[in-house]
Amino acid sequence: MRKFLLLITLLTTALLSQYSEATTLQAVPCTLASTATPINPPLTSPPAGAETPQSIGCVYGLTPYVPGCSINSTTIPPSGGWGVIAVTEGGHDPHAEEELAIFSAAFNLAQCTSTPAIPGQQPCFSVYYATQNGLAPPDATGRDLREHALDIEMVHAIAPNAKIVMIEADSFDQPTIFNAVYCANQIVTQLGGGIVSNSWSSSEYSGENAYDSYFQTPGIVYTASSGDFLAPARYPSSSPHVVSVGATSFVRDNQGQFVKETSWYSPNSGKGTSGGPSQYEPRPSQQDSVMKIVGNARGTPDVAAIGANIAFYHINESSVGIWESSDGTSFAAPIMAAIINVANSRAASSQDELSIIYNGAVKNYHAYWHDILEGNNGYQALQGYDFVAGLGTPLGYNGK
Repeated sequence: MRKFLLLITLLTTALLSQYSEATTLQAVPCTLASTATPINPPLTSPPAGAETPQSIGCVYGLTPYVPGCSINSTTIPPSGGWGVIAVTEGGHDPHAEEELAIFSAAFNLAQCTSTPAIPGQQPCFSVYYATQNGLAPPDATGRDLREHALDIEMVHAIAPNAKIVMIEADSFDQPTIFNAVYCANQIVTQLGGGIVSNSWSSSEYSGENAYDSYFQTPGIVYTASSGDFLAPARYPSSSPHVVSVGATSFVRDNQGQFVKETSWYSPNSGKGTSGGPSQYEPRPSQQDSVMKIVGNARGTPDVAAIGANIAFYHINESSVGIWESSDGTSFAAPIMAAIINVANSRAASSQDELSIIYNGAVKNYHAYWHDILEGNNGYQALQGYDFVAGLGTPLGYNGK
């Protein structure tokens, strides 16, 4: 019996120790990288028929309206932005600055480089390593490598005047990726506040709320992709301290004219936008207006943005540059982060931002949001809020 009690005591102590460590933000060095890389002209062009900064801006009312918002007829990219938008990444992308430069040139965006416009000031683009040894993480591969490029390109596509900070941890695995969030909190705070976009997720797990403290630094709004695996909800999208962002698709006719927007689902991969009530996180007060849908649980997503057939440029593991179009909530989270940035509400926290979003929707829902009525991720799209696209996709900057 004594051995049994001793064993129980040791196991309990170990579990409490793990929980205690998770609830305290773990310090990690945040090392500024040298990012300047040669810019080699691409051998290919953006894929025909893929959505561009200009076409996305037209559909969402971020730029002057062009009838039909066709990809070929929309020529004005979004503008504006302030402060800093950080993106958290796993692994190292040695070509990030080059990727961003080529993307910007292709779509007539201002160049965003690691060379400050005024010596001594924060440059438009910078990279920090969130690693214990202060060195670059191992090079990312596959989808993880492409993630870096699409995140920074979507931010710059929608908020070209915002400065971009890319934070690289050793991997996207939890809890390692929280090192990137920790450093993002430090750097964005030093630079006067802003937004941190997180395009990664995992299945929910007991004790996940112990990590919510990473998303509560004053002066920062956090976006998180809802996930690409249909229902149920995923973490950190389910944290009440982030703006959870689902993904949609644009539907166009044979002439390329915008027809409608539906929730994102890929029949080829079986993937689609995630959402649902959290198993572990309670409903925040900001969602009281949708409590008939979410009940007592945190509902995800809050809102949505396009996450399908979007053009982006990346350089693969063989140092070959590739234009392609792809899908996923990984596009939606940085796009929404950039829209919130340009909207310029400058909320002091994600919960303040959620108050702006939900309170605005109560008063002016159809003026601020496009209700997504088609789609099923295990939950059916409904009129108003649902677990597929949340409140819907943006109509202009008001209420953001």
